[in-house]
Amino acid sequence: MKTILIIEDESDLAELIAFNLEKEGYLAIIAPDGSTGLESARNNSPDLILLDLMLPCMHGTEVCKVLKNSAKTARIPVIMLTARGEEIDRVVGFEIGADDFMVKPFSTRELLLRIKAVLRRVGADEETGRTIRIGPIAIDTDRHTVTIEGSEAVLTTTEYKLLLCLAERVGRVQSREQLLKTVWGMAHIGDTRTVDTHITRLRTKMGEAGDLIRTVRGFGYKMEAEQ
Repeated sequence: MKTILIIEDESDLAELIAFNLEKEGYLAIIAPDGSTGLESARNNSPDLILLDLMLPCMHGTEVCKVLKNSAKTARIPVIMLTARGEEIDRVVGFEIGADDFMVKPFSTRELLLRIKAVLRRVGADEETGRTIRIGPIAIDTDRHTVTIEGSEAVLTTTEYKLLLCLAERVGRVQSREQLLKTVWGMAHIGDTRTVDTHITRLRTKMGEAGDLIRTVRGFGYKMEAEQ
């Protein structure tokens, strides 16, 4: 049974989401604010988090940042829920590590489909017993961990899959559209900046090893075996 953590201060909405999740066979946990949500994420290790942005005391973006910068919770996928649908909100959400974004009001059916899609992406490509080594980088596809010069890098699930995709195709240029389809599991929808944002975050977390990811101007990215 997959566990879904709902961090939402509107109790009626949270209970409605929980009711529909449980009908679909999920275990739903509700947290009414950001700090309680963080504690629940650490204690329960949910399979996915639904995170409202407009939370009391602690804004949803801050909650997401803390989640994505902690080794214990970085791999938990996050779907952000917000009453605001401006493009800048989506850009900021993806920039801090959100896996998907839904604008209120939304249909329960669509939410359930989005949850299934994100969980499917996270669970895809489960390969075992293989380590990919490129320069100082070692990607353990069994444990889903990345070490750089012996130290583990704290990556989100999306960042890990993006790095793995480039590493498996080392030396080959990947267009932004190809990366969207492979990593996010969706066809090109015009917002290739999602890829650029995640590449920037990934390079930053990789330090000097991030230079192995090269930008191919006007097309996409590729990973080189040497800097």
